[in-house]
Amino acid sequence: MIAITVRPRQSAIYEAVVRENLLRDAGALVRRSLKGARCIVVSDENVAPLFAERVIESLRQESFAVELITIALGETSKTLSQAGALCDQLCAAGLDRSSFLISLGGGVVLDLVGFVASIFLRGIPYVSVPTTLLAQIDSCIGGKTGVNSVAGKNLIGSLHQPALVIVDTDTLQSLPPRIWNEGLAEAVKHGIIRDRALFDSVASVNREDPAEFIARNLEIKAGLIAEDECEEKDVRALLNFGHTVGHAIEHAAGLGTLLHGEAVSLGIVAAAHVSVRRAGLSLGECERIIAMLRACHLPTEIPPGISREKIFAALMHDKKFRNGRIRFVVTPEIGRAHLAENVTLEDLREAIRLTSA
Repeated sequence: MIAITVRPRQSAIYEAVVRENLLRDAGALVRRSLKGARCIVVSDENVAPLFAERVIESLRQESFAVELITIALGETSKTLSQAGALCDQLCAAGLDRSSFLISLGGGVVLDLVGFVASIFLRGIPYVSVPTTLLAQIDSCIGGKTGVNSVAGKNLIGSLHQPALVIVDTDTLQSLPPRIWNEGLAEAVKHGIIRDRALFDSVASVNREDPAEFIARNLEIKAGLIAEDECEEKDVRALLNFGHTVGHAIEHAAGLGTLLHGEAVSLGIVAAAHVSVRRAGLSLGECERIIAMLRACHLPTEIPPGISREKIFAALMHDKKFRNGRIRFVVTPEIGRAHLAENVTLEDLREAIRLTSA
């Protein structure tokens, strides 16, 4: 078992553990980390039939009282109304401040459950059990929780770190190719901002034994969180590479049209074009980034049916705008990135044009 220790500057230290066939040990791992006796597992209608029984049985073997709540699949569940409904269900189940939640699923479930845990009774613990590659290498750690609003993605949320993260690589064997591939977009991002060797390895990762690959991605993110949990020093903000434009494209397309990782892939292409213009990224390096995304079977051109005006409207609601200026992550070369203050809306407009089909 590989254990990555996450050391946030302002929150409690916790571990992300990675291994195959780890769900059977979920109860013992949770017992080591949490003292509460009652918990609720929240999953979606696709994941619950595959893995919930295994997790629940493991928890019951450790004498936890546990119930299951299943939500609808997809981004349509990442809403304030769904968060409120979950809170009502937790009240009805009689949970108190010694209880905890377990999020079992992909990024939508993890974001939603983390947010509910942060607001229910003003905050209870939660455990993340990610079951997609994207969730296992990115959203399972860091504590960014939230739901979407009509104006854009993740505009309503909080910072609430998990108490434990359990990454069972066996859950990836059930993923269809498209869901596997979207996770690779976040690995490409990690390679661009921090680790050229990781970048070079993304397209050739061994799907049958991805534990070390997952662990390296988590190490990169954990390191940034340890330096700057709350984005006070512009270090953690590097993780936003590709996300400013990516979130806007995802929102403009209509939530659920593009997978999150697919939208991030398009955002990475746009960020690479901005980097050529504002950070000195060479055209050759820009093409390498695009070629890697293609090798991962990810989109590199915005489909013509997505309104460019809707993209720009969504951009204006992005959380990374401060005092009317965009704080945009750029890369001067693969393996390094920094936050730029000189990126203009015209730069973004041109980058989106270059990214368009």
